[in-house]
Amino acid sequence: MRRKIPSNSALQAFEAAARHGSFARAAQELALTEGAISRQIARLEEFLGMALFERVGNRVRLAPSGVRYAAQVGEILDRLERESQYLMGQPTGAASLQLAVIPTFATRWLIPRLPRFQRDHPHITLHIAERMEPFVLAGSGFDTALHFEHPAWAGMRTHRLLEEVLIPVCSPSLLARHPQEDGGLDALPRLHRMQNPDAWQRYAEETGVALTHPAVGSRFDLHAMLIEAALRGLGVALVPRLYVEAELAQGRLLAPWPPSPSVAKTFCLVLPEPLGLSEAPLQAFVRWMLAEAQTARSA
Repeated sequence: MRRKIPSNSALQAFEAAARHGSFARAAQELALTEGAISRQIARLEEFLGMALFERVGNRVRLAPSGVRYAAQVGEILDRLERESQYLMGQPTGAASLQLAVIPTFATRWLIPRLPRFQRDHPHITLHIAERMEPFVLAGSGFDTALHFEHPAWAGMRTHRLLEEVLIPVCSPSLLARHPQEDGGLDALPRLHRMQNPDAWQRYAEETGVALTHPAVGSRFDLHAMLIEAALRGLGVALVPRLYVEAELAQGRLLAPWPPSPSVAKTFCLVLPEPLGLSEAPLQAFVRWMLAEAQTARSA
């Protein structure tokens, strides 16, 4: 069945006119005459059966129905342009994958390991976008997601990767300013993640480490911010150990206190279908990810 979609020329004319609030400026951007822009929009309004602009004398402004449509059309054209540029930039015979990843996991764990994937699979290009919350993977434009286990992934195929165990870390300079005999962890400034305001309270209960005021301290939105704050000597951060392995090995961060005995969350790789039904590039990435996770768990 033929799709009921307006012409690309009409949509581009409408999007430009809506963005500029002017037929004349839209015509200038698209190298057309103002009359051509007006005719394209008139055809689009006829196709939709409603007015998208209100004409007041020689001026135009978006009608209420046009405001929402302009936002949708702009988003669709932006995405179409991005996807086209992706394909135009692909070498012949190459493949690309779209990954949705939790931002700190991407920057602190995944990206540092990608040179190994690139070395083994030089024909596969990875495009990584941030997604903080679970979503419906099928039809999203993503090939896979690297996220936490969550009931929202029900019906999709998940592969467990790593467990998130929280550990208190701080810079050597902070300990130098606050000797441990002066009160230990309880005497140090503590840093918090906004999404987990009771993390220090749970840590104290699980480990038996005495904390007089566990909720006191600066709050940050992302684990990446917490880690940077700890590196700068602002306080002790309670963060996933897998995010700070390099800094601990280099001595840039210290962890003289016990880790949390419980698993905070579990990272997983999410697929819209069984791995055996996926295309070869995605199969290669999934197998590489599972091997990397196994190596990290064994370290």
